[in-house]
Amino acid sequence: MIAVTLFWISAVLIAYVHIGYPILIRSWAARRRRPVGWWHRHPAVSIVVVAHDEAARIADRVANLLDLDYPKERLEIVVASDGSTDDTVARAGGRGGGEVRVVAFAARRGKAAVLNDVVPGCRGEIVVLADARQRFEREALRALVRPLADARVGAVGGDLVLARARSASPAARGFGLYWRLEKSVRLSESRVDSTVGATGAIYAIRRDLFAPIPADTILDDVLIPLRIARLGYRVLHEPAARAYDRPADSARQEFVRKVRTLAGNFQLFARERWLLDPFRNRLWFQTVSHKALRLAGPLLLAAAFVSNLPLAGRPFYLCTLFAQAAFYAAALYGGLKSAARRLWFVAIPFTVCLLNWATVVAFLRFLTGRQSVAWERAPV
Repeated sequence: MIAVTLFWISAVLIAYVHIGYPILIRSWAARRRRPVGWWHRHPAVSIVVVAHDEAARIADRVANLLDLDYPKERLEIVVASDGSTDDTVARAGGRGGGEVRVVAFAARRGKAAVLNDVVPGCRGEIVVLADARQRFEREALRALVRPLADARVGAVGGDLVLARARSASPAARGFGLYWRLEKSVRLSESRVDSTVGATGAIYAIRRDLFAPIPADTILDDVLIPLRIARLGYRVLHEPAARAYDRPADSARQEFVRKVRTLAGNFQLFARERWLLDPFRNRLWFQTVSHKALRLAGPLLLAAAFVSNLPLAGRPFYLCTLFAQAAFYAAALYGGLKSAARRLWFVAIPFTVCLLNWATVVAFLRFLTGRQSVAWERAPV
């Protein structure tokens, strides 16, 4: 009886996280959509790019921001160098001239500490936080700030579009699908009320709502929007505000990125205890369904498999055990470099397993304090 109960609790929660909640939040959004107003003026905007040793691409990034379809007199571009040891500072200032303000910090401290120092001094009433790697679509800034015309909106996240190669690996295919589903959930959440977090590559906040965050914060793009939501404001996802990036070149690169993100989620729930309190967090249901239950994924998968073993003598549970075994076999096959061209569908089990293994590693790094706050480029 215990095995049956454990199996079904695990199976139902797994299904809810990956299928049930996306369907539920989309249905909820269709029934209860909360509209927002749009600006027909151009508020003063400051774009802040925190960069560390980005000499190879910072000039192109600045050029991309200077080319945005937004009145230049209403736009401030701030490049904050986080202890760069290359020519990042010189190339950022040289490409933008007087239109770009470069702030150089001698020591590397991480993005959160830099934002604490830079954001309060920005001239714009709206601050857009961005990274050096991605590129904004020319109309992205207009689309990003429009919803902030509504006084109830405190932050807006943009849409990060990942380019897809024809010969993509199972990791790239799987994470591409995962990211499309993730954006769909965020859009539905924001139509109901607010999404849980934003995309670090492109999100905007009201400057006067920014409050310093702990210097060792890993996920500023989740903590800052959630704290703004706690003040009573909405946090929206705006699909028309597009930034472009390419997916990781290998499963190893994607794994490293996800470990950092997931370690940041563990840090978030450990520190911001109010997030799991339904009386203090009006987004409690979305937070638990979208974020917290995902962190329990490895435990749920292990419980479903282990509890299935003593039940294998019954025909139905023999089938479920076989299905689980087939799923993990497909995931192993998906790790082969040639699998993408042969059996594209193995990308899904491969991605699910990679994400859950990344969750285990992230939890261990969080417990031991080994996850660096500074962003490190993932090895190929």
